[in-house]
Amino acid sequence: VQLVESGGGLVQPGGSLTLSCTGSGFTFSLVSMSWARQAPGKALEWISGIDRDGVKTHYSDSVKGRSSISRDNNKNTVNLQMNSLKPEDTAVYYCVLGWGRQGRRGQGTLVTVSA
Repeated sequence: VQLVESGGGLVQPGGSLTLSCTGSGFTFSLVSMSWARQAPGKALEWISGIDRDGVKTHYSDSVKGRSSISRDNNKNTVNLQMNSLKPEDTAVYYCVLGWGRQGRRGQGTLVTVSA
């Protein structure tokens, strides 16, 4: 199983970015996928999930209304678009296999929101 995230970087407050994750080594279309994040000194937080068909989604209160999760089962990718970014969104973002924060995850991509 391999999960590779990309798309992180430095963004100004109020800006947007899209995180991408490509999965391999498993049947991507048969599993739910999630995004979690870990800010410095804080616990891992589950922020979004999408079921295998892309029908059911979940957003934490911290990102609800500012984020959109999507997946392409033909490309084995899951994306998280984030808008209106705030300094408190600064964290390492992880792609997670499954529904929640407990599954196998990638190496993470750092998002820094700062002026």
